[in-house]
Amino acid sequence: MRFMVQLAAEPPRTPEEFAARCLAAGMAIDRPVGAGDLAEILDFLPRWLAVADADTHGQRAALVNALLASSAGHPRVTDHADGGWHIHYRDDGLGLGAVVRAVVSVGTALHLTGRGMDRLGRCALAECNRVFADFTRGGRQRYCSHACANRDAVRRHRARRQ
Repeated sequence: MRFMVQLAAEPPRTPEEFAARCLAAGMAIDRPVGAGDLAEILDFLPRWLAVADADTHGQRAALVNALLASSAGHPRVTDHADGGWHIHYRDDGLGLGAVVRAVVSVGTALHLTGRGMDRLGRCALAECNRVFADFTRGGRQRYCSHACANRDAVRRHRARRQ
């Protein structure tokens, strides 16, 4: 989720940047990354952002289900021949754009169903509008960063003093 929030905030501009950011996030890349992969993820971003902007839990679930239907495959256990057993929620042989779509779709579904359907949203600071994934214990996050929360708190404080 954090990776997708970062991609949404600053979309990659080149296939090389996309690949580098995926590697930095710990993703394995087993085939060349090209313009098609970049185009695929840039096309996916607005569809994922629609999940964050959904007005109701039902609408959010329907949007996540649509992402899962178009991105994920049946779960399967794999080890990439390196002994690191894990589950893939995607078909084999996909390019990086399709892999990221599947990982993010499943990750979003797990985050929302495991932590709460309200745990994805937009920053409450009017001029910011960035998306955040709420990992807080209490589930009351309203801002994308401490900087935005502090800026809004100062603004509210100054408004009360006047």
